[in-house]
Amino acid sequence: MTLRLLLAGALAVPFLAGCGPDQNEAPTDSAAVEARAIEAQTTRRRTGAEIQERAMSRVIRTVYLCENGERLSVDFDNPRSMATVRNARGEAIDLFQERTADGLWYKASAYELRGKGLMATWTADGAPATTCRAVD
Repeated sequence: MTLRLLLAGALAVPFLAGCGPDQNEAPTDSAAVEARAIEAQTTRRRTGAEIQERAMSRVIRTVYLCENGERLSVDFDNPRSMATVRNARGEAIDLFQERTADGLWYKASAYELRGKGLMATWTADGAPATTCRAVD
């Protein structure tokens, strides 16, 4: 009987240890809450270099609406230095990044996308150039 009680007590210890207050529980007094909020905001801030590095190491999708009524979806594949332009008809054109002092410039044979900020100029296979604005 004593052995059974010792065995039952030994098995109950791990279960009872979990019954105390949770160490990961959020603080409830206002000073502790404020300190935790400030700490969370401070740790999430990134420098300009970190933001640029993050953008340069991934694919970014942008949608442009053009003056000629065309809607372009552009995937800027920064690691590969290229962009894929898709029009409303589903046609896809791969453009390669060119060096520019400021803004963006991608081209391939008769296609070209140039711009700065939200504005870009799209030239497609003999059609007149059209001005486009990024909407997404």
